[in-house]
Amino acid sequence: MDPSQLPLRDLHLPAEIGWWPLAPGWWILIALAAGGFGWLLYRAWRRFLHNRPRRAALRKLSGVRGAFEYGADPVALATEISEILRRAMLAYAPRADVAGLTGPRWLRWLDRGLEQPLFSQGPGQLVESLPYRAPGQVGEDDVDLRGLLDAAATRLKTPLPGGSR
Repeated sequence: MDPSQLPLRDLHLPAEIGWWPLAPGWWILIALAAGGFGWLLYRAWRRFLHNRPRRAALRKLSGVRGAFEYGADPVALATEISEILRRAMLAYAPRADVAGLTGPRWLRWLDRGLEQPLFSQGPGQLVESLPYRAPGQVGEDDVDLRGLLDAAATRLKTPLPGGSR
């Protein structure tokens, strides 16, 4: 048989495979990625909600710092700092552990998790005694109110160790 007489045609390639619809493996990968992203968003939202009392306390402390700069009464400022610290710590620790603490026990508790004992041995000691002094009889030069403000800000910015809720 003569090769020129054979009924041969050109090769026809199949049509290209389209990208849609996606294969099941891609759908699984998309679902895992969406689930992971959703989990990250959930964790970020929970952290945002958890830190709400801390942010509120830091805003109030900023207002106290502004009042200090304008020369407000140190006793009133120390009272306000004490209230801010107590409320913020009640938001992060069990009420039974924090609510009844006074004096040196309260100062030691405030030092938990801090690098230095700012309250039991530092300027934070004023949070225990200064609010109970007579208003108007304590001058700004008599006490380290700036150190107390810095100690309170450090306590509020540093998370409590262990099982804070």
